[in-house]
Amino acid sequence: MTINKETISLNMPWESEYGYSQAVKVGDTIYISGQVSHDSKGNVVGIDDMEMQMRQSYTNIQKVLAHYGATMDNIVDEVLFVTDMETGHAAAVKCRQEIFAGTPVVASTIVQIQRLALPDLMIEIKCVAKV
Repeated sequence: MTINKETISLNMPWESEYGYSQAVKVGDTIYISGQVSHDSKGNVVGIDDMEMQMRQSYTNIQKVLAHYGATMDNIVDEVLFVTDMETGHAAAVKCRQEIFAGTPVVASTIVQIQRLALPDLMIEIKCVAKV
């Protein structure tokens, strides 16, 4: 059985190098690859600033969602991978209500990991959304 997959690219050099899509939509579900703190040219934003990196990661999530006509309200599950739990948790408490326009209604997990794909990255956020 073949399924229909609708994908999106943000034209980052590592997409073709590593071989993945920023998101894959199957039916009414959008599976968003881990989003990190990069600008439209692939430069890391907010080096040594967890909150700034978190905000940029969510900005990239919003770009991906917009491609499918969705918003942060469509997110049903998220996983935050952070390199430091204390600063990651503090940043999440500080900015998630603003990002989700109120108390987030989403299943959420935060996990501390040793490092991410690029050494300056402090956070990566993976989401699932329904449309």
